Amino acid sequence: MNSRKKLFHVPSMKRCSGRIHSFQSMGAVDGPGLRYVVFMQGCPLRCAYCHNPDTWKFEAGEEFSPQEVAGKIRRYRPYLANSGVTVTGGEPLMQPEFTAELFRILKEEGFHTALDTSGIGNLQLAERVLEYTDLVLADVKFLTEEEYRRYCRADFREVTAFLDLTKKRGIPLWIRRVVVPCINDTEEHIEKLVDFLTEYPNVEKIELLPFRKLCLEKYDAMGIPFPLADVPEMQECETEKLRDMIPGQYR
Repeated sequence: MNSRKKLFHVPSMKRCSGRIHSFQSMGAVDGPGLRYVVFMQGCPLRCAYCHNPDTWKFEAGEEFSPQEVAGKIRRYRPYLANSGVTVTGGEPLMQPEFTAELFRILKEEGFHTALDTSGIGNLQLAERVLEYTDLVLADVKFLTEEEYRRYCRADFREVTAFLDLTKKRGIPLWIRRVVVPCINDTEEHIEKLVDFLTEYPNVEKIELLPFRKLCLEKYDAMGIPFPLADVPEMQECETEKLRDMIPGQYR
């Protein structure tokens, strides 16, 4: 019985700290309006097109308490009156105790909270985060186990379990997809994505983001190869054609 209790024990979220990569005081592409953005350190995925390899290793970040981060955010309250705060990464669900406590504080003070996530993480602890989350920005990268394993080293079942949790709680969901030439850039890929998302009535928006290689300098500086270095960038005009396939209610 004691071992069973340990297995399902959920840590207290009142005393915790988080490893943070960086802050952005005026983010314009991380949810509705201008937002304060907290970039968490640490990510369990290794996506082939990742733009932020410097966020992978958890120990590389600087440590802050939720109260310290909330203090930083309060300074920008006049600019965030009609927007809010987004916690992204890395992967925020790698640090669910910190994220939940920060969101709890922010919600008590009237801030809108958005979670930008891959959906990979402990589902029980993720539910605690969602208690204080107004909007989820979910990166649904692919739709099969094989593709998730090949391009992200992740488990697609974890993604669907997380999406199911947002549906259960009725949390508004914005879906994001990076479109990469020769990998997921066909009309069939977009049709399947839209069809898959019809199972989630809480989806409000689908965003297609063109693949870029602005990250090459980071990979070079870290001395690691960029897996898609030979893949051409996605043309904006081609991305726009695919966006035209998205039903009006998701734009």
